[in-house]
Amino acid sequence: MQIVLILSLVAAAIGSGLVAGIFFAFSTFIMSAFSRIPAEQGIAAMNSINVTIVRSPFMGLFVPTAILCLVIAVLAVIDWRGGASALMLAGAAIYVFASFLSTIIFNVPMNDALEKVSGSGAEAVALWTSYVRDWTWWNHVRTVASLLASAAFLRVLMMV
Repeated sequence: MQIVLILSLVAAAIGSGLVAGIFFAFSTFIMSAFSRIPAEQGIAAMNSINVTIVRSPFMGLFVPTAILCLVIAVLAVIDWRGGASALMLAGAAIYVFASFLSTIIFNVPMNDALEKVSGSGAEAVALWTSYVRDWTWWNHVRTVASLLASAAFLRVLMMV
């Protein structure tokens, strides 16, 4: 059981850290760059990313990391180790709820709404303006959550 726990923690720490880095890029410069170009071009670029990302290696990182977090949570409960298990549960919950589920609940519906808009009319510009603001805010949440999860898993590795 110990080897499964350690391998799961290492993989989840790396996975959530890499996901945090991807989200960090969007939060710190990609969305800012997109907001500086005309709405029609920004919408087209983001729609292209949204189509590409679901068929990219990112999904092979994002989803399995969430599954690993569920495994870690179960291992934490089955073999309670005090503070280490509490950190395992915290890291798992932060990633699953604030990174993975917030993506499904907030970012994906915004992406779906953006997919239905084209052109540069007033409606497109208004949607794009609110999309950039709201999507980026939720992306900040995902960035911080993924980073905190990674840090929690790394800390647990120092404890077990």
